[in-house]
Amino acid sequence: MTALAPSTRWRGLGGLTRSGSAVEGFSWALYDFANTIYSFAIVSFAMGPWAVRFLGETNGTFLFTLAGSASVALNAAVSPVLGAMSDRTGGRKRYLLVFTVVCIVPTALIGLVGIAIGLLFFAIANFAYQAALIYYDSLLPDVARPETRGRLSGIGVGLGYLGTIVSGLLYAFTTDADGRSTAASFLLVASLFAVFAIPIFAIVKERRPGVGARFRLRDALGSWSQLGTTIAHARERRGLLRFIVGRFFYSDPINTAIAVMSLFAINAIGFTESEARYVLIGLTVVAVLASFGWGVLVDRIGPKRTLLLVLGSWVVGLLLLGLILAKVPFLIAGAILGSGLGGVAVTDRIYLLRLSRPQETGEMFGLYGLAGKLSAVIGPLLFGGIILLLDPERTGPGAYQVAILSLLVLMIIGLAIILGVPESNEDDGEPGLPVSVYPPELVDPLETVA
Repeated sequence: MTALAPSTRWRGLGGLTRSGSAVEGFSWALYDFANTIYSFAIVSFAMGPWAVRFLGETNGTFLFTLAGSASVALNAAVSPVLGAMSDRTGGRKRYLLVFTVVCIVPTALIGLVGIAIGLLFFAIANFAYQAALIYYDSLLPDVARPETRGRLSGIGVGLGYLGTIVSGLLYAFTTDADGRSTAASFLLVASLFAVFAIPIFAIVKERRPGVGARFRLRDALGSWSQLGTTIAHARERRGLLRFIVGRFFYSDPINTAIAVMSLFAINAIGFTESEARYVLIGLTVVAVLASFGWGVLVDRIGPKRTLLLVLGSWVVGLLLLGLILAKVPFLIAGAILGSGLGGVAVTDRIYLLRLSRPQETGEMFGLYGLAGKLSAVIGPLLFGGIILLLDPERTGPGAYQVAILSLLVLMIIGLAIILGVPESNEDDGEPGLPVSVYPPELVDPLETVA
């Protein structure tokens, strides 16, 4: 076996950073721990049941999904501008601080106000959470050396998984006698986010300050017009645009499941809120363990065949979830979906790299992320709209079966589209980027797949 070059050997966490500081690397990664506490505790668990408690099962489900979708839609619309603004004016940490505070403060207040204002605060917090990710991700090149970005990003993801587990366990100390969320639950989540976010602002140094220029209207318009150029570049690569379209369809059920699984577990299956929280923690553990297996499979059979197997597992899981409303089948289906969630995180970014030109990977990841965000808008709205139309308070849990099976249709469409995408573009004379050269960033399974 050929020895690794000195620059690629593991030299501890400090060996991954530009400064050689393990503390700086850990401080950057710890933000993943902090914001995942929010994404799991609020988005994936607390807010849906909280809305249902005050508004009823039908209206609560719809308005929760509407608030979440609206926040992601607004973020998708302004993301190019937000990114271009920090590139031109500099001060990524400054923008990160602003949006982190705008996420934390409304989250802390949700339980202290009426449900209408609470949903508005949730939408504001979720928009700010999504916006902060732009600046958090953009700080990675300031912290990590080029050849170690994938590994430091992976450490952040690992801490994000840990944040899911820790927040789920601590949450139990703030619930009422029936295991339901209280005002203290929202205060706890906001406080934990604030405390564990402090190191990135206190320790991490920004080394790419931008050009320090003013940001004008024409700059904003230029950042939006870049989308057309990016789509044109994607069309030049065989199968790449088809892959992006397929990703929109298969990400739709995944993002929806992340948002509504606690509601489905409570209202359709009959778990208590406390039981549902522990079920989601268990599914996160499954996703973590399965990620390693899917990663090995990618190396052995390639990203396309692995992704097809992952999407096939989601078809099976959604079918089981939609046909049988009982606790044991739900747990089996949940384990299948949790495994597949880890598989998507590992696989589809590698596939994108195989299809892209090396000099256009950043551009294509922007398009890839936009497809994920758009799917996170439409999927929850579709689910919530079906619940509103069929009204489970009147018709029973069958409404949830129809909503889940609608997601199955979207997953099958995505799977069919990916079947027609080539394994790579290596036969075009311009090979896609090897995985070892540019390791893809992983994503937390309970965050939007974007």
